[in-house]
This record gives sequence, C-alpha cells and structure tokens, in this order.
Amino acid sequence: MTESGQGFEPATGDGPASTASADAGRPAQVRTAYEGLLQIRRTVNGPAGAAVPAPWEVRQLPRAVALALEASGLPPSAVDQQGRPASTGYRVAAGPEPGRAEVTWVGPRGGGVAEEEQERLTACAEALERLGWVCLLYRGPRRRRFLEVEPPR
Repeated sequence: MTESGQGFEPATGDGPASTASADAGRPAQVRTAYEGLLQIRRTVNGPAGAAVPAPWEVRQLPRAVALALEASGLPPSAVDQQGRPASTGYRVAAGPEPGRAEVTWVGPRGGGVAEEEQERLTACAEALERLGWVCLLYRGPRRRRFLEVEPPR
C-alpha cells in the first residue's frame, strides 16, 4: 500500500510531476511490484515461466507495460494541472484495439522530444521485448512515432 492507502500504481506518464519527498520510497515500491510480477509469471506460466506475460498482465496491459518500463529505469512523462506534458518521458495508454497498448515519447512543447523519440522508443521496445512483449514501432499523425505493444501469440 502507498501512503494514501491505495495500492501501487505504476507511472503511465499521465500523472503529476513528482517531487523528491514524495518519491523517497518509490524505487522500493517499483522493485517490490516488479518482483511480484515476475513471481506471478513463474507461478502461472508453467514452463515459460517469467519469459512471457502472465494472463493478469494481458488483462491489464497498459498497467503491466507501465510497470515494466518504470522498473527498467526509463522515465515517465508527467502532466501539469492543465493536462499538458510537464516532463519528458514515456506515456502508456490503451491501444486502439483491445489487447494492445500504445507507448509514446512525450514532453513539454518546444523541448525537442520529436528528435529523440525514435531512440527512446527503441529503448522502451528493448525493455519490453526482454519481458516477452511484442513491440512494433510506427509513425502516426504528424509523423510522430509510437510503439504498439501486445502479448506474444
């Protein structure tokens, strides 16, 4: 449980910018949640073990993807009070189709995020693929890149 009494929520990139005092215990929370995810995989996946997503992850795909990215050390984005990107990092959302998540690299306007998105999304894909997710890099509206993430078939 977190200080507010709520369960752990991975950073999707849609939350407020964090503060050092609020984040003091965050690395330990992320590590505990990630280790729990791997244990669930080993328990329910039979011979495949921790190499592929567990059914829970597939049902909660954006949340599972966000946990994997945060645990890998990649920075999440954050939003200001108006909902605009306040810091540069990944953003995870449900994909356009069920069973898929979408990862974008976002940041404050004028921050040069478009120039780094291919490299940073490639790093996101590498982190996710190590955990058995299938990632495809696309170019979308306004020529911005995004990752589509899905479980293996």
